[in-house]
Parts: sequence; C-alpha cells; structure tokens
Amino acid sequence: MRTVGSSAAILVGLAVVGSLAGPSWDPVPVSDHLQPATSSTAVQGVGDSVAAGLVHEPGTFEVRATEVTVALDGAEVGGILREPVGAGDDLPGMVFVHGAGTGRAAEAFLRQADAITSAGIVTLVPDKRLDTYTTWHRDYVAMADDYLRSVELLREVDGVDPGRVGVYAESEGTWIAPVMQVHDPAVAYTVLVSAPVVPPRQQAAFAVDNYLRNTGVPQDVFRAIPRAVGIQLPGGGLDYADFDVTPWLERQTAPVLVVYGTGDPSMPIEQGARKVIADTAVRGDDAPVTVRYYADANHGLRVDGVLVPEFPRDVAAWISALPDSATAPPRVAGAQPDQLFLASPVAQPGWWGDGDFILGAVIAGVALLVVGPVLWLVVALGRRIVAAGRGAPGTGPGAWLDDGVRPLLVGLGVGSVLTTVALVVYLMAVARLALNYQRDDAVVQGGWIGVRLLGLVTVVVAAHLLQRVRDVRAERQAGHEGAVVASGWPAHVTLWTATVGAFSLLLWLTYWGVFQLGI
Repeated sequence: MRTVGSSAAILVGLAVVGSLAGPSWDPVPVSDHLQPATSSTAVQGVGDSVAAGLVHEPGTFEVRATEVTVALDGAEVGGILREPVGAGDDLPGMVFVHGAGTGRAAEAFLRQADAITSAGIVTLVPDKRLDTYTTWHRDYVAMADDYLRSVELLREVDGVDPGRVGVYAESEGTWIAPVMQVHDPAVAYTVLVSAPVVPPRQQAAFAVDNYLRNTGVPQDVFRAIPRAVGIQLPGGGLDYADFDVTPWLERQTAPVLVVYGTGDPSMPIEQGARKVIADTAVRGDDAPVTVRYYADANHGLRVDGVLVPEFPRDVAAWISALPDSATAPPRVAGAQPDQLFLASPVAQPGWWGDGDFILGAVIAGVALLVVGPVLWLVVALGRRIVAAGRGAPGTGPGAWLDDGVRPLLVGLGVGSVLTTVALVVYLMAVARLALNYQRDDAVVQGGWIGVRLLGLVTVVVAAHLLQRVRDVRAERQAGHEGAVVASGWPAHVTLWTATVGAFSLLLWLTYWGVFQLGI
C-alpha cells in the first residue's frame, strides 16, 4: 500500500507539473461554412474574351521550352521559359513561385506550366534561390525581390505583353507573391494556390491537428501540438514562423485568383479564402478576388496523383480574360469545402517555451545518468592503479550502495531512458502515418498505451526506491550500524546524479503528456 500511495503521489505531481508546463489544445470549430454559388469551376461571363480569341483550351498550342539564366543580387539561378508556338504577340506571362517542397525548375510545376502554356500563356519557372534559404532561416521579403527579377526577365521576352505579366504561387510561395505585388504594382495578377494565408506557426499547428485527427491518435496526444509548435526552437531557428502576410494582402491592387483542393488537410481552405477576400478589401475594391474549389484534390491539386484537368483550364481562362474575369460572377465556385477548425494563434508554453531548455533537459538527464557510474568507475580504477604501484593488493572503490537501492536505481534510470526513446519512436511512427494519410490503430492507440505503461512502471520503480531509502534510514535510526543508503562520495554522487537525471527525463515526458491524468 505504501508503494501504491507513493506511486499515486508521484503521478499526480507529474500530471500537475505537466498541466502547468504548457497550454492545452482546444481549436475553435468552423460554424459558418463558405457556400460556393455553383459546383462548376469554369470562369463565367467572359464570352467577349472567348469570341475575341483571347481564351484557349490547354493543348491548343505546341510548347517550346528554353533554359534561361536569371541574374539576382550577387547570384544567379537557372530557369525554364515555355512559349506557346504560333499563339501570336502581346501574350500574357506567368512567373511561378515555389512552395517549400520544390526548388529546381526542371522538377517543379511540370504539368501546370505545360498545360497553361499550351493555352496561350508564356510561363517562366525559375530555380529557387537556395544559398539564402534553409530550414532555419527564410526571408520572404528578400525572396520576393529575387523572384521579381524573373518577372522583369519575362517582360522582356518577345511576344509577351509587359503589362500582362503576373505571378502563380503555391503553398509557401503564397506568402511571397503578395510582397511581390506590393514591391512592383505593375504585377498584373496573382494566383494563390493552396495558400496558408495565416502565419506559418498557425498553419503548422492547424496541419498537425488535421493530420493527427486523420490518423486517429488518442485525445491526449493533441496537447503536444502547442507545446511543439509554440516553442522557440533551439538557437533561434525558424525565425520566419511568425511572418504575417496580412499587411501585404491589404496593399494588393491587382486581381487575385485563390485556388484550393477540398481534400487538402494541411491548409485552412475556407478561412484562407475569407481572409484574402477581407484583407484585399481593406483599402477598397482595388483587388477583386475569385475563389475556386476542386473536389477531393490534395495540396498539389491532384486526385489519385493526377492533376485536376479543370484546374489549368480555369487558371488559363481567368488570366487570358483579364480584366473581365476579375469581377465575373460567381466569386466563389466549385466543390463544397469543409474546414473543421479554425487556424488560430498558438500559445507559447511558459517555462518550457524555450527549445534550448527542452533539448537541454533531455541531454542533461542522460548525462547525469551516465556521469555518476562513470565517475565511480574512474575512481575505482585510479585506486587500483595507485595500489598496484605501491605493490599493495587492490582496495576496490571504497564505496557502495545498499543492496536494495542499487537495482532500483538502475531500474529508474533504464526505465526513464526507455520511456523517452519509446515516446520519440512513437511520435516518429505517428508522423509517418499522418504524412502518408494512413491509419493504424495498433500503432497510434497501442503505441501510446505502451509508452504510458513504460512511464507507469518507471514511476512505480521510483516509488519503490523512495520507500527503500526511507526503510534504510529508519533502520539506521533504530541502531543498525550497517544500514547505509550510500557509503563513500562516489556512491553518493551516483545516487544523486542518477536520481536527478531520471526525474529530469520524467519531467520532459510529462511535458509531452505521457503522465496526463485529465488535469
């Protein structure tokens, strides 16, 4: 009963600390859904443009591709220029802006660029500048200026109308395109495909929430979202996580086409469209917005790996028919979107909110578990070497731990490390399932139970250890001279470093919700 009571006390203490260590996760449901006026995504009200021969179907023209070089400030990148053969002069032009997952023109936007070019639009896909772009640092304003060099190049291509050159941006690139339009108001239009619109930190939390829901993880795991996404990362990384595109959207002057797939769980597909419409209207009606939704299409506007054919058709028609298409009804059309929760600001954890602290807790915990035994071993070997030099028999380390304390201390250290490793493995397995849109209850439910059981066993061992220490001290007070928890400073150092190290890992585990008790 003493062990049960001690275990319960430790668990409650860890649960309380875990509750205080960071915010909970309670996203706000979307109650007012955006209603498309029609299920057809086709651009309406542009009959005059069609009659004038300005609008063509994809596949109308043969595509000629040419490699080009784009000069930047202090660097240069390659690119691929695609031209519709025989389409005439004064053609619209389009520069593609990469998302986070693409970088080289030879591998990015292949189907989109070919289809749109074959409809009579000159396109340029530049390489992404990578010498200033890393996981830890990205400057979207500077990137906008780099991409504007491609806009300038495209304006000088024979057959292109400089006044009809605009920007097609996808995913991360949609944070960049509005900056481009503000820096160069002559940019004729922007096409925002799978646009997060909200700051990167909010979008990341929103995406993780949706991925976890699709994977079917236990409710307890969701508390980890703000604790992972809300922290300041080690070394000040991800300095772009709170970039807000709102001030740039509010200064748009050119027409905007917003495009989403209803099967994209990573983007706030209703909230994003509403925000673009609202933000671009702040200064009046200078930047009309058109919104299209494609049924079941994913982040790349694909269904079963195939680009939705209506998508490049609609984009090409909208661009070719500008300015008439900019205000042609309906503003919102296509499949019915169904965003479950709003993407909202992510609360930063309190005293665990620093990534350096979180990482340091694990490193310090493991280091403390190791340092005591290593120090003890070094001292023991040193004494043996000194004794051997004097010709005397080895005297041993001159220190020991109580026979009941020693195995429990080892169990506490091993249990805390195993639980930590199990949690990391579990989160990696869940991430793999989530990113592949898969469910596996044995992994997401059984794995979480397994991690928590390991943690529970470790807590029980800790309770046993505390009870043993108390018993030995009680025996000592009762007059048993041989009742000693630890003898010799190496043993005392090992006892304290191992205990503190193990509890450091237990605190780290409770931060991630392993010891939640509904508190």
